[in-house]
Amino acid sequence: MTVSLPDYLLLLLAMGAVTYIPRWAPVFFLSRRQLPQWLVDWLDLIPAAILSALLLPELVLRGDQRTFSMVEPELWVAVPTLLFAIKTRSLGGTVVVGMLLFWGAQKLL
Repeated sequence: MTVSLPDYLLLLLAMGAVTYIPRWAPVFFLSRRQLPQWLVDWLDLIPAAILSALLLPELVLRGDQRTFSMVEPELWVAVPTLLFAIKTRSLGGTVVVGMLLFWGAQKLL
């Protein structure tokens, strides 16, 4: 199946619109409004909730059967890395500490 240039350009424009519009619409419609403080506080929690939902299964579940495992190096590295992140609030430092701890855990295990 071949795709002609006009079809390809239409597809590219449609993909751009589908990506751009959901990001643009809230900024356009909500930029001049004062949101309630409870909503702002709730929206601030969304990135942490999404990150937790993505990371936790990878840290404690293993294999095709998704069995619970507490001996994975990722889990043991995540705990001190999280503590470092909470204490320092440094994104760069947290990344470096996590990478060094993971490297060390793989060398030891």
